[in-house]
Amino acid sequence: QVQLVESGGGLVQPGGSLRLSCAASGRSLSLYHMGWFRQAPGKEREFVAYHARSGGITRYADSVKGRFTISREPAKNTVYLQMNSLKFEDTAVYYCAADRSISVHVAPNEYDYWGQGTPVTVSS
Repeated sequence: QVQLVESGGGLVQPGGSLRLSCAASGRSLSLYHMGWFRQAPGKEREFVAYHARSGGITRYADSVKGRFTISREPAKNTVYLQMNSLKFEDTAVYYCAADRSISVHVAPNEYDYWGQGTPVTVSS
């Protein structure tokens, strides 16, 4: 199985940028669809973006479309989430997850492996 470790979270002002990283060990990320999710205090975990296992297919939540970009770096077995034009409502703990299914999903319960999360706070 694969182990995932997120990093790159922190405190940023509105309009700022952060790049989150999700480093994998144990298995190649090429075997999985990869997703980013977030969970704000008192709210359910929600889909942010996914990068399909093949074909370079990506999908984004409407709330982040045009501001966030998900990408992979196979040589480092790492997935990234570049976050630009951050807003107060982007504040949450961000998780990466791996899905070994044939189809790619947006529902958190379809993902098999999760990292521990990295907190992002957007505040002035």
